[in-house]
Amino acid sequence: MQVFNVQGMSCGHCVRAVTQAVKSQDESATVEVDLGKALVRVESSLSAERIISLISEEGYEVAKATHL
Repeated sequence: MQVFNVQGMSCGHCVRAVTQAVKSQDESATVEVDLGKALVRVESSLSAERIISLISEEGYEVAKATHL
């Protein structure tokens, strides 16, 4: 499980955009979004760098979470 801080998410559209971005490259990925904490948890074979790139392409500021 990889966890990312994602700034700029505020609604269901954001959740769908982030989820679809990851699943576009790994259909079997599990994506959990916590809007209140600005966290995205991803279970995927994709590298952290690739996930960050995919979410960033949707217009969000992303970093690997260091504190949970």
